[in-house]
Amino acid sequence: MKAVGIEDAIRDRLSRRSVLLGWAAAKGAVEAQAKALRMPRVQPAPALSREDDAFLDELERANLRYFLDQASPLTGLVMDRARAAEPDMRIVASIAATGFGLTALCIGQERGYITPAEARARVLTALRFLARKVPTHRGFFYHFANIHTGERIWDSEVSSVDTAILLCGILTCRQSFPPHSEASELAYEIFSRVDWTWLSEDTTLLPHGWTPEAGFLPYRWDYYSELMMMYLLGIGSATHQLKPEAWDAWKRTTFEYEGLRYIGSFAPLFVHQYSQAWFDFRNKRDKYADYFRNSAIATDAHRRFCLELARQFPDYSDDLWGITASDSARGYVVWGGPPAVGPIDGTVAPSAAGGSLPFLPAETLRVLKHIRAKYSNGAWCRYGFVNAFNPLTGWFDPDVIGIDTGITMLMAENLRSGFVWDTFMKNPEAQRGLQLAGFRPYKAEAVG
Repeated sequence: MKAVGIEDAIRDRLSRRSVLLGWAAAKGAVEAQAKALRMPRVQPAPALSREDDAFLDELERANLRYFLDQASPLTGLVMDRARAAEPDMRIVASIAATGFGLTALCIGQERGYITPAEARARVLTALRFLARKVPTHRGFFYHFANIHTGERIWDSEVSSVDTAILLCGILTCRQSFPPHSEASELAYEIFSRVDWTWLSEDTTLLPHGWTPEAGFLPYRWDYYSELMMMYLLGIGSATHQLKPEAWDAWKRTTFEYEGLRYIGSFAPLFVHQYSQAWFDFRNKRDKYADYFRNSAIATDAHRRFCLELARQFPDYSDDLWGITASDSARGYVVWGGPPAVGPIDGTVAPSAAGGSLPFLPAETLRVLKHIRAKYSNGAWCRYGFVNAFNPLTGWFDPDVIGIDTGITMLMAENLRSGFVWDTFMKNPEAQRGLQLAGFRPYKAEAVG
């Protein structure tokens, strides 16, 4: 497998989306190994005003509606994208959006947005279908599937990272339902059959995916990105374990902007968000970094980068910033910074701020509340925020994208309560992955 540049790899992966645009024994062993990482939440979410909490409550309720409306009642698979304000006849489900959707159901049950009976029924529909019907290869799932049948669509790849996102949702469900319940057992079954050793047969740098026509894709997860969840899940597996040294194989390049130093990539802001929707990196670090603090610094650097762009695009301000891979008037675009990536044109992607809510609460809430108040006639819909809009041209996206709606909902709940972190981190595989990757608790400094 040939390693290639990170920019080409990101563009290749995201361009695929733009076309449519013995359990008890294992548990005991890994829990003993990970005991050192179990600690009370010593960095709780900052106190939110009643107004802020009410806003986030409205946002989460709207986000959940996407995962209720756009999930097949027969398969539980979730649409990759859907129209914001009208019926949609498309049939393409995203395996990653399904992972976000499963987590959204757990949030909905916890918050009382849906009844426990409805949450359980929907989760079981999805887990049964994923375990018994959806085609896989060595336990990994195809990126896109027919929402009605589960069959591979668009000749899409067996995706390593999209499978990881799905697994994070599945493991969240596992801890949201009683031990040895059907949901818990199905979740363990699906996770345990993922063969990380196949993915790493001749490399410590995992490939982006595989197709039956061409074999492994010529791209590896070799630079800092959303890859952390994937490596940690593999290292934490009790059945097909990824070698712990894989955690040290990928590069951690340091960037600097206006005196802020952080590990990053030439990539959109979402790379700092996705793994941290589930893995709780607060108050712990490996030998390289405190990744929660790193994402907070990277988000602040991005905010400052957008403010600097206000000279060219006067819509950007403290009230309105945020660029990450998203739709645009010209189609799906990979853009962000610093440094500048892609043909930035003044478009705003609400999920840039939404996915960073726990990192910079005051600054991101300011943006989201401003969009809700000033652009409610175009940027707000039944599912929360549309995927993107451009105030300079008056363009508003007619679509909502599942993964961007998902990251916003999960991070909103993590800011409010830490529920997703607390629930997911009960999984012994998550604890074991962190332990073997060398994470240790420590007292983190405040960002600023």
